[in-house]
Amino acid sequence: MSGLAPGEGVDASAVPLVHEPLPADEVLIGKPTAAVHELATLGEVEIGIWEMTPGTASDTEVDEVFVVLSGHARIEFVEPALPSIEVDPGSVVRLAEGQRTVWTVTETLRKIYIA
Repeated sequence: MSGLAPGEGVDASAVPLVHEPLPADEVLIGKPTAAVHELATLGEVEIGIWEMTPGTASDTEVDEVFVVLSGHARIEFVEPALPSIEVDPGSVVRLAEGQRTVWTVTETLRKIYIA
């Protein structure tokens, strides 16, 4: 499946994704894999689906807002230091360019991102 055409719709929870292992230098616990599928680009903004299987990994963020479709995770904000959050279906989160985070996914997490 490629990006959405104008007037086209999909069930974002059912879009098949192809997972790949995360880079070894990002994995802290387990053997998590991740997948991404771009749905559309509006101007310079990308909208897509991202998914990660259980495990713990570090990341450096981009400017993004996301909505969790399924799964569960804890996001720790390493730099700048902020309180950790738990995310579940329906959670909406704003991330900022350059934030350093640690994601602990306990149930495969699928989200729609706008970045």
